[in-house]
Amino acid sequence: MKDTIFKIIGIFRGLLITMKYFFKRPITLRYPEEKRKLPARSRGRHYLTKWDDGLERCVGCELCAIVCPSQAIYVKPASNDPEKPHSHGERYASDFQINMLRCIYCGYCEEACPTGAIILSNEYELSGYTRESMIFTKDTLTEKNPGDSGRDPHREI
Repeated sequence: MKDTIFKIIGIFRGLLITMKYFFKRPITLRYPEEKRKLPARSRGRHYLTKWDDGLERCVGCELCAIVCPSQAIYVKPASNDPEKPHSHGERYASDFQINMLRCIYCGYCEEACPTGAIILSNEYELSGYTRESMIFTKDTLTEKNPGDSGRDPHREI
């Protein structure tokens, strides 16, 4: 008898919770059209930024690859040609790849970079049909124009 009373009370408690939320407005976003506003410090897609004069910030020091806990970054440094420089340093990254399937978005690469070349933006829509499409190369990572990533190209670091 006592057991059935507890079961009936439990059923009514569940119904009260259901009725409580039944008349509230849903907080659902219509995803492709409406996108959630993320916090300013959220981490998403990687970018290789440029200086305001259009030269690459990356000097090929490989600190981002060293500090990456998941070993998702590959940097191949090369000597910079003084007549046609790629960056302000003696070297530049001739090849830069990030395996986005391995990346854990920890932000260590952004913190370790001495020139502020690599940043993590707020873009979170990353998908691909093949594994090869999720390996971002230097062409896909580098911003086309200085400031396209959302960061000020005039900043020091």
